[in-house]
Amino acid sequence: MYDPGPRYPADLSTSRIEFCAFVEPQQGGTYAHIREFATRAEATGFDGFFRSDHLLPIGDRVAPGTTDAWTTLAGLARDTETLTLGALVSPVTFRHPSLLAVQVANVHEMSGGRAELGLGAGWYQGEHSAYGIPFPRDRFDRLEEQLEVITRLWSTDDEFSFAGEHYSLSNAPGVLAAGLARPRLIIGGDGPRRTPELASRFADEYNAFCGPDETRERIARVRAAAEKAGRDPDELRYSAAVTVVVGTDQDAVAARLRRAGIDDPADEGVAAGTPDQVAERIARYRGCGLSRIYLQFIDVTDADHVELCGERVLPALAELLADK
Repeated sequence: MYDPGPRYPADLSTSRIEFCAFVEPQQGGTYAHIREFATRAEATGFDGFFRSDHLLPIGDRVAPGTTDAWTTLAGLARDTETLTLGALVSPVTFRHPSLLAVQVANVHEMSGGRAELGLGAGWYQGEHSAYGIPFPRDRFDRLEEQLEVITRLWSTDDEFSFAGEHYSLSNAPGVLAAGLARPRLIIGGDGPRRTPELASRFADEYNAFCGPDETRERIARVRAAAEKAGRDPDELRYSAAVTVVVGTDQDAVAARLRRAGIDDPADEGVAAGTPDQVAERIARYRGCGLSRIYLQFIDVTDADHVELCGERVLPALAELLADK
């Protein structure tokens, strides 16, 4: 079994579930919008702020300009104080793994050790075509090699060489600042075989973005893969992501659903309604063994949305999840 080196401490000594805001800036928004959203999330009780790593809007919405995930996260490293910061997820197609390892390590140091990396194979071919970025077929093979390269560059105190099919390094020095535990690594996805295998080998956290029943099934597959690989499945953290649309009344909910482009608010992965209704819907994930829940907000320009959620949904949700 490949050993990715020293792991970030899991810190599973508490049963409290973390709540992270998760935004989609490719749908529209500048760094000013991202900063406002993040700082209001921080002020209202969120534990972390994560963003997608896309360059093109998804769907019909047209947004002039785009923002780079790790450039904006570097800004937030200086503009926030307590939030865990990361991408969910960066695709292997956008960056060479050595450069990505340096970028994340820099944000980790700038933020005082608050950066985490979600890494995936990539799927959105349209954004690759738009910006002239190759979209190879062998993305999962590249993902496996990138995971090896990044974790080694974060854990070596000396130099690291690597000879793979897609990437080669020769005597590359480690990239993590002295005294910092390496950033946590997050792997998600719905693949029945390779995703659980890679998560069990490399990840500190496995993330599922689906309804509660399927979340339980996916986590069970990852736990089984970890046991097969000789790793304690309780050493991993498990998380879920839920799209949230919150309003003080049904008219406000309907308006935010329209702005988010959500046609089916009853979808398993969506929690829409008043604060109490949204908290009740997310509480269905109770019993999944989660350490963290990501609340996905489609519109990063609507900072009032995250503030309402932090002030009204999080307290109700924490109480429901604590009620065993």
